[in-house]
Amino acid sequence: MTSPSQNTSDHAHKIEHHIFRFHRPHAHLSAVFGTDWFALKAEAFARFFGTPVFLIGQTIIVAIWILVNIFGPFIFDVYPFILLNLAFSLQAAYAAPLILLAQTRQADRDKAHAIADAEHREDLHRASEERLAVAAKQTALLLEMVQQNTALTETVKCLAERVEALTAEVHRKVVAT
Repeated sequence: MTSPSQNTSDHAHKIEHHIFRFHRPHAHLSAVFGTDWFALKAEAFARFFGTPVFLIGQTIIVAIWILVNIFGPFIFDVYPFILLNLAFSLQAAYAAPLILLAQTRQADRDKAHAIADAEHREDLHRASEERLAVAAKQTALLLEMVQQNTALTETVKCLAERVEALTAEVHRKVVAT
């Protein structure tokens, strides 16, 4: 006999299998740039570039950089802050390809999910069509059964009237004799 926890685990496995059954055929697809360490880290960095933490942190660093170079005890980047501009250019030179890499990987995932969703919709449509065909067949069968029942009811009514007439005739002949 199986325990309740084992039944729950089996049920969860069946649900998981059911949910991802259309995504499994696309599991073999890897992103254009692979799933190696560099690609995963590049995507993580690209995602980090758009977060409020990064934007606020960068704003604070730039503000400190400017304040130190205007009012600080030592000045290493005078106005118009050429070194800061060089740092922004270097950051942009690395950020743009990383962002494109992340977008390409996301597009691959979106395409695989769209294909799986389309297959799921087709499967649902096919199941719906099958259910409609079965319902139409059952409706036709029920209609035929109702017609047969009506015919049988009419036959029984005719037979009952005939039995009643014969009974009345027999009763008249028995009473007359």
